Amino acid sequence: MHWPARLAGRLARAQQTARIRIARDELRRIRELTRTINTLEAELAPLVAQAAPALLAERGCGVLVAGKLVGEIAGIRRFATDAKLARVAGSAPIPASSGTTIRYRLDRGGNRQINAALHRLALCKGLHDPQTAAYLARKKAEGKTHREAMRCLKRHLARRVWHLLQDTDTNPARPSEPAITIHCNTPYNRFHLT
Repeated sequence: MHWPARLAGRLARAQQTARIRIARDELRRIRELTRTINTLEAELAPLVAQAAPALLAERGCGVLVAGKLVGEIAGIRRFATDAKLARVAGSAPIPASSGTTIRYRLDRGGNRQINAALHRLALCKGLHDPQTAAYLARKKAEGKTHREAMRCLKRHLARRVWHLLQDTDTNPARPSEPAITIHCNTPYNRFHLT
């Protein structure tokens, strides 16, 4: 990244007012956080590669998105079908039709972290994967808005992630005992063991 160095040079040449000092401090903090993120990503990469190599090999799915999906899903065996994963992720379509208009709306329930990871994956695949771009174009040609096309893509990606993690989870080298997951993102911070 060249912009932090250029910005630091401009801030060093500027008159040292309180505003410039605050900007220099913010830039220093951004650099520290970037180094921390890069270090954590380097530590996370081999763990994700071991836990879900097929997911990591998927075009547009980086270490952070794959790690978020693996961590939040917490064992794909919890979901008997891809539809159940989509429902928990909040990416399953909810009918919101009225009269002759047939449409589906966003599911505001479910695990918002899985949904956010699927959204980031959808954005990356839409930009960098020609097949995904063609899928979005096809959905828009069917008369869907961009948001509706993205919802369809997220549902498709939930199915894809489920299949990729199923392939990883059936690996005979992995233990066959069920995983214990703890969810503490409830409104009253109750813990649920599954």
